[in-house]
Amino acid sequence: MMKIQTFTICAFLFLAFSFSAYSQNVKLLNIDQLNERVKNGKDSTYVVNFWATWCAPCIKELPHFEKLQSDYKSEKVKVLLVSVDFKSKLSSAVVPFVKRKNLKNEVFLLNESSPQEYIDRIDPSWSGSIPATLFIKGDKRKFVESEFTYEQLVTEYKKL
Repeated sequence: MMKIQTFTICAFLFLAFSFSAYSQNVKLLNIDQLNERVKNGKDSTYVVNFWATWCAPCIKELPHFEKLQSDYKSEKVKVLLVSVDFKSKLSSAVVPFVKRKNLKNEVFLLNESSPQEYIDRIDPSWSGSIPATLFIKGDKRKFVESEFTYEQLVTEYKKL
């Protein structure tokens, strides 16, 4: 009886720690924090993709961002995946989605209450539709509001 209890407790703790460690992979992030993150990484090129779990074109292109990070890791590129799902969907939709898709890039959930305000702060030309991607290298910024093939993504990345 003692062995079963010990095993059950160990299994529960393992699962609890595994889930809690994993759920930390999707952090809440506001625009100020995003800007701070990019500013503090001056030596990197940032590729910031705005997406949502309910957006079919977004889901279709997510593997391209995973591949870009992997293929160009020696070039100090950092891919940040920023979900625009509702904050209330963090544990019910976003975390399970990230786990199911086995996303390796850093994933954030945008923690902003006013979409129009954050849209304008990211790029004044942004209509708000997704997928959308912001490329940043030093003082250079390029914003693209469309879905990418892998080849198009690499082309845009290399233009910076």
